[in-house]
Amino acid sequence: MTKKIAVINDLSGFGRCSLTAAISVISAMGVQACPLPTAILTAQTGYPSYYCDDYTNKMERFRSEWEKMGQHFDGIYTGFVAGEEQIRQIFRFLDTFRDSGTFLLVDPVMGDDGRPYPFYSPALLEQMRSLVSQADIITPNLTELCLLTGTDCRTLMDASAKTSASFIQEIQETAQDFCQKGPETIIITGIRFQDTDGTKKMGNLLVGPEGSSLFSFPYIGGSYSGTGDLFASCIAAGCACGDLLPGLIQKAGNFLELALMDSVREQVPRNDGVNYEQYLSILCPHSF
Repeated sequence: MTKKIAVINDLSGFGRCSLTAAISVISAMGVQACPLPTAILTAQTGYPSYYCDDYTNKMERFRSEWEKMGQHFDGIYTGFVAGEEQIRQIFRFLDTFRDSGTFLLVDPVMGDDGRPYPFYSPALLEQMRSLVSQADIITPNLTELCLLTGTDCRTLMDASAKTSASFIQEIQETAQDFCQKGPETIIITGIRFQDTDGTKKMGNLLVGPEGSSLFSFPYIGGSYSGTGDLFASCIAAGCACGDLLPGLIQKAGNFLELALMDSVREQVPRNDGVNYEQYLSILCPHSF
């Protein structure tokens, strides 16, 4: 029977992110993506102009109708939320659909590059901390890890000026301390650092019950919309299929590396997201 994931995220017409990224990646990996939109946007929020239709008052309709249908989900995966009230709606969704066989993956979308996004607020952070405390896996970037843990981003970035080892160690200790407050596993994404030979790298750090592992890839350059969504979607789909996290992180990293290389070569604008579509085949569980 096909696995199913409820994907709670926004839908952006342009930007190759959120539900657009999630549906294509999760489907390519052989899992059914069931979208519950938190907002409909003409384009993702990095563009100079966009229209956003907030779906807070429609989220309950999805929950109640899916409950009438007697639906069951192997996983629930949350991304962009437009405000703290949407997280309250997510808690009600979890009360209805989460059971012992349903994992929860939270991508705590709140900021990047050391700065919160414009929609961020202290009230949103408070609710997000409550949500991630119930998660099996969370996939914050470094900025979001700092927000969740109350760490000054500059403190961690100062460590990067020392050695790559001390930088990664600082992040690891911060994540391990936070794991004591709820999320079983944390994958910190998009960590930029220099290897011992001075080579620029991009890493994803896995911190969980079995210890910590760093998965590093060549730093291609550029910063693009939607890469976090693509990564989290790979992890969510793989978890639904019962795949192990180390292999999933490596697969997602290889996929994104190819997409980033193509995007840098083609000089794709940052807001447009990466050219990932032609590489979806490497995520498929079977090749023909």
